[in-house]
Amino acid sequence: MTLRLAGIQHAYGPKPVLRGIDLEVGRGEILCLLGPSGDGKTTLLRLVAGLEPLQSGRIELGGEVVAEPGREVPPEQRHVGFVFQDYALFPHLTVEENVAFGLRRAPKGERAWLVAEALARVGLETYARAWPHMLSGGQQQRVALARALAPRPQVVLLDEAFASLDARLREQVRDDTLHVLQTAGIPAMIVTHDAEEAMFMADRIALMRDGRVMQLGTPRELYLHPANPFVATFLGEVNRLPALVRGGRAETVLGALPAPAGVSDGPAEVLLRPEGLRLVADGRGGPQAARGLALATGGAGANLAPVMTLAAAGVMAEVEASRLLGATTLVHLAVADGAGGVLHLHARTPPGVGLARGQRVTVAMDPERAFVFPPEAP
Repeated sequence: MTLRLAGIQHAYGPKPVLRGIDLEVGRGEILCLLGPSGDGKTTLLRLVAGLEPLQSGRIELGGEVVAEPGREVPPEQRHVGFVFQDYALFPHLTVEENVAFGLRRAPKGERAWLVAEALARVGLETYARAWPHMLSGGQQQRVALARALAPRPQVVLLDEAFASLDARLREQVRDDTLHVLQTAGIPAMIVTHDAEEAMFMADRIALMRDGRVMQLGTPRELYLHPANPFVATFLGEVNRLPALVRGGRAETVLGALPAPAGVSDGPAEVLLRPEGLRLVADGRGGPQAARGLALATGGAGANLAPVMTLAAAGVMAEVEASRLLGATTLVHLAVADGAGGVLHLHARTPPGVGLARGQRVTVAMDPERAFVFPPEAP
């Protein structure tokens, strides 16, 4: 079972919100629509579900056309499961009655079995007789997911389904939902504006801006090979370094790296991930501190040569702050920009090595985490 969208365009009055969307979601695949609020992601879900008439393009589900201009298969006949942002549970119905709501066309003898199966899939079989107000936010989200999956839809759509949960609960519910969707084996399309959530949930991400898909690919492809500065910055924090491209090399205060073919000689900009900064403490940190920092920022075992070689090509920087954030340490650095000014950079290193304010370190960049782009138009 696949979902195909071809040439989707949509507008509200004179304002276009979708400008030619072409996407395909394969069997068992999870596709995340990622992007800022107001860029047409939810509108696209509503068009797939049949909650709005299609103005231009074509929507196919399982090889059959379910929407094109002048022809609309009713929502109840599309076999699409939808999890709304507010879950849309009926407060006057129990959990099992909420899940059964979408099974009114199923034979009575089969209905109870389908409800039990759906609740077991999300781990809520013991809550069948509970009321929605008795459940936590995470449990309500799972009930909504069970209701969407109970009729065995051909595709399931989730619209910001984790946005209302607190941070710690959100991680657990996302993990549970991922396992449920993978087990269901049907196409899933998820709307989110959270890059980390998209990278965790998705097999592929469609990053949208102004109603267009800016880049489509795996989370790894978007993070390590962004097509433009918008993609690079939306997928994670970056340091911005002015650069000068000459002879296919982008020269920065931290060193030079190859420039892609599409970047001509002249001014450019390098976007560098914080984890792409490599640090080695100077002699005042002591040999043990230098060795520990090298290991923490890219060394393997006792082999420090790759790190030391990379750092030797770098420049001196001063630590402005160092904060342990659990899984990583965030280091604020000040580097002379070569023109009498100072560049403020952020580096992320594994935990375990402390750096003091005012300490001197050698800084170099990892070309695998650095991206060269032409200067953006003002």
